[in-house]
Amino acid sequence: MDKLKKSKATKLMLVVSFLLLSMLLAACTQAEEDHAGHQDIEKSEEMDHMDEEMDHEGHQGDSVNVDRSNLEQEAAKAPENLNNLATDELKVVNTKNITRINEDDPIQLSIHVSQTVWPATHEENQPGTVILAPLNQWQYSLAALTLVHHPNDGPMLYWDGEISDDVLNELNRLQPKGNSEDIQVLVVGDLPEAELNKLNSYNVEQVQGENAADFARNIEEKFTETINEVHPNVIIGSSEEEAKEYTISVGNWIAHMNESLLYVDNDGIPHETIDALNARENGVTIYLAGPEDIISEEIAQELETYGTVHRIEGDNPVAQSIEFASYKDAETGFGWGITSPGHGFVFSSTNTPELAIAAAPFAHLGKHAPMMLLDEGETTDELYQYLAKVKPAFQEEPTEGPYNHGFIIGTFTDIPFTTQGILDEKLEIVSLGGDDHGGH
Repeated sequence: MDKLKKSKATKLMLVVSFLLLSMLLAACTQAEEDHAGHQDIEKSEEMDHMDEEMDHEGHQGDSVNVDRSNLEQEAAKAPENLNNLATDELKVVNTKNITRINEDDPIQLSIHVSQTVWPATHEENQPGTVILAPLNQWQYSLAALTLVHHPNDGPMLYWDGEISDDVLNELNRLQPKGNSEDIQVLVVGDLPEAELNKLNSYNVEQVQGENAADFARNIEEKFTETINEVHPNVIIGSSEEEAKEYTISVGNWIAHMNESLLYVDNDGIPHETIDALNARENGVTIYLAGPEDIISEEIAQELETYGTVHRIEGDNPVAQSIEFASYKDAETGFGWGITSPGHGFVFSSTNTPELAIAAAPFAHLGKHAPMMLLDEGETTDELYQYLAKVKPAFQEEPTEGPYNHGFIIGTFTDIPFTTQGILDEKLEIVSLGGDDHGGH
């Protein structure tokens, strides 16, 4: 009897357990279905939200074009009411959108640029090879900027008859690591033997040339050895003195990318330049720097026998720098192609080309900035038009960017503070809606 009772109790417990387990499984299944349904709802709501955002962005895109057009019209205007007291008791040389390298001595300025671009506080920001270039031969120092690029990765410091103590001190500060060939200092031009002896503690190489065209070819050969290839693109500029302000705009590009600079002159195409062109067995794309009164059409036509020729030209040095900064060859990838906001720029006066050349490393690191020339330190209508195209503007709030930044090269004598203030305002980010910063 007791066994029967125990059997019935056991069966009852099994039934109850089965029922409880069934109820638990059913509850779990329902919960999963509810969760899945909730997820489906969330996904549906998310898709609807994305569609709304896309519609909103499309609507914004339509208004951006209108707002951008109005913004650029306003930004292209020169300021009307100047404050003559802006320089009274002035204590700064930098402004919010402008960093000024406040030096007019080319040798000192080259050191200032070096210290700004290469802090050299640790191995990662020490240069590889430092270039020492002749101050009194702009054609040589300009062409040598090709060597600023990787794998040399170093500044260009000037020498003028001798290597100054300040330049030697900067070399010691930098402690150059050496390039792939372990060259720490590359000397450009005919530096006297006594001066070369000052560099005995470094691994030194010297590149010379009989003339500007010969030197440019030798520099290209040196760079070719370093990167183990001949670049198919090349820039050709004039080495004539009257062409200086047209040719120097290319300096920032060759410090930034692998293309080099070769020279022509008023007599035609030097044989050294022809040799360099012929070294490109698979053809060459040539970019001429300057209008026809700087490099004649006859020279351009003769160059076409060696490859494809594109002329980048401006009516004056300022326009030339703008055209070069704007130019882009979609087929080869050559050129800055800067026609929209979010970039750095280097501003230098047409009166100080040697300063502009020394400032080219700003195109190699940091902001990777093209060179913009100022007409004797002043802004012009064509520059206003260009800066209007690249004027930064935000949709919701200024923290979203993009931002522009400028480096001014020279003292207030070279480029007045008034010019700096105008450029600072032209680079300032504003609202696309026209309510400036007050409405964000």
